[in-house]
Amino acid sequence: MTRPYRSVLYIPASNVRAMEKAQGLPADAIIFDLEDAVSPGEKVPARDLLAQALLADYGGRARIVRMNGLDTEWGEGDARAFAQGADAVLVPKVSRAADLDRVADLIPETPLWAMMETAEGMLNAAEIAAHPRLHGMVMGTNDLARELNARFRPDRAPMMAGLGLCLLAARLHGLVIVDGVFNAFKDEDGLRFECEQGRDMGFDGKTLIHPAQLAIANAVFGPSEDEVALARRQIEAFDEAKAQGKGVAVVDGRIVENLHVATARATLAKAEAIARLAG
Repeated sequence: MTRPYRSVLYIPASNVRAMEKAQGLPADAIIFDLEDAVSPGEKVPARDLLAQALLADYGGRARIVRMNGLDTEWGEGDARAFAQGADAVLVPKVSRAADLDRVADLIPETPLWAMMETAEGMLNAAEIAAHPRLHGMVMGTNDLARELNARFRPDRAPMMAGLGLCLLAARLHGLVIVDGVFNAFKDEDGLRFECEQGRDMGFDGKTLIHPAQLAIANAVFGPSEDEVALARRQIEAFDEAKAQGKGVAVVDGRIVENLHVATARATLAKAEAIARLAG
């Protein structure tokens, strides 16, 4: 992962003011949404507005365009319009790898991301993640809950099977993967709990529906000062042990091996990437 994806904010591509404001928001990535957030009558004008908006400077933020599906009258036009000019194109409702093939033909160079939001997609996550053009996955937990007829629970127990399958697939193939949205954007405690749950599961970050959610997502998914300090101490201790011909070190009463050092280096790399993004 060359850039952080702690906070991935959805913005309607029909909202010019919101797209302008996003240039200064502390989001790691922005999903410019042409699909769910735009009414049918606004979809073609929104496509033109977005094309102009992407000419602006969004700094180091990843600019991801969520297109309409190719089974709609707008999908092919979206794909052709953003074959260039975005950092990635997000394909909705990917249920099998073949769903990405036609989009890949229309968009020969720009990286593809997949919305994982169907029961079929959960069961085919490994096949989807193996697609050669895929760079990232986004969990669409609202649509998935609807398909499953699942009830909302703070622990998201009904979602765990699908979330876990997608995480396993993404990690197997080295993809970015971000968690689904938390709908109650005024509930900071609920958001923090769900971010911590997603972080502990292994997600790179969380999709968000409101700028007020950015600070919590950034804090939870970014390494803390204590984690950065521990990573440095682990690397130093292991290097010292290695120089003495030892295969392990001990830090704070815990064994440090190669795998812990690899995690420590990843923590430092993430902290450095966040610092660069902050400028």
